[in-house]
Amino acid sequence: MLEKIPSESIMTDLLGKPLYDVWLSLCSVIDERYDMERSWNSGGKNWTYEYKYRRGGKTLCSLYARNNCVGFMIIFGKDERTKFEESRESFSAEVQKIYDESKTYHDGKWVMFYPGDESLFSDFMRLLAIKRKPNKNQ
Repeated sequence: MLEKIPSESIMTDLLGKPLYDVWLSLCSVIDERYDMERSWNSGGKNWTYEYKYRRGGKTLCSLYARNNCVGFMIIFGKDERTKFEESRESFSAEVQKIYDESKTYHDGKWVMFYPGDESLFSDFMRLLAIKRKPNKNQ
């Protein structure tokens, strides 16, 4: 857990204004659908910050920030991978390619996206719904 949550100016300096806008927009879309615990952490060796959405000890997804780069990660367990495979044709070719190229570890398939705009957000929300049904009335 970070002791100090990064300010808007720190995030803007780190990501650049266009990517910070993408970050804020993605958080907003997630927040509209999910009531989750959110926590800031250091991003480990590859990222400056991690912003994690969790509930009941289970992680929904994480956003990552480093210099001029946003990462959005969803980890799919075995059952979730089966659900994705059953509906993969309904996802964009880009999402299918990133999914297919992602590494599978003992605890699941770690799928990392690098959104530069909002074009994949509808796919992202459908991927999140595979992990957990939205728990907010829209």
